[in-house]
Amino acid sequence: MPDLGKYAFEVLSSYGATLLLLVGLLALTLRRGRAARAALRKIEAEIKQDG
Repeated sequence: MPDLGKYAFEVLSSYGATLLLLVGLLALTLRRGRAARAALRKIEAEIKQDG
């Protein structure tokens, strides 16, 4: 690991915050994708019933 000197805490906390945000965005994206697929399946089922 490179020597970060007196800014080690700031740099590492920035990396940590970035990683946390990326994980949160990934989780949100996956959750919204599942919800969109479920809504699409519901709409498609309704169309098949009406047709």
